Amino acid sequence: RAALDRATVLLSMTKGGKRIDSVWGSGGGQQSVKHLVKEIDMLLKEYLLSGDVLEAERCLQELEVPHFHHELVYEAIVLVLESTGEKTFKMILDLLKTLLRSSVITVDQMRRGYERVYCEIPDINLDVPHSYSVLERFVEECFQAGIISKPLRDLCPSR
Repeated sequence: RAALDRATVLLSMTKGGKRIDSVWGSGGGQQSVKHLVKEIDMLLKEYLLSGDVLEAERCLQELEVPHFHHELVYEAIVLVLESTGEKTFKMILDLLKTLLRSSVITVDQMRRGYERVYCEIPDINLDVPHSYSVLERFVEECFQAGIISKPLRDLCPSR
């Protein structure tokens, strides 16, 4: 109780919030969703240019939002659906495999990302023809690589 009372006093002081913010930081859950989505998008694009899985992993951990890792999974799969070559397909497959094996992304966050893509695929298909077939192939490859479970693979919508 004493700690809460002290924190209340510090936060109510003039510029107290800014001072505490500079000491403790405002990472993680304090960041806006819009900002986090932009950071994840930049992270993925940088990864596709550099191919550095460890750097991508480090950047994702620095965001301090493990509850939002499903967004990376979602955005990564959408990149695969929008791409035309095999390079993005293989790189994203490797990234997801590495992030799951290192436990940076949990099985639950992985599942949530895939389920979001499954729900959005009719809209994605309007902009990206053949996205259903690319998604089916990518999901199958992810299942073979041990990234997703059989029940999650079986939920994949098909045309």
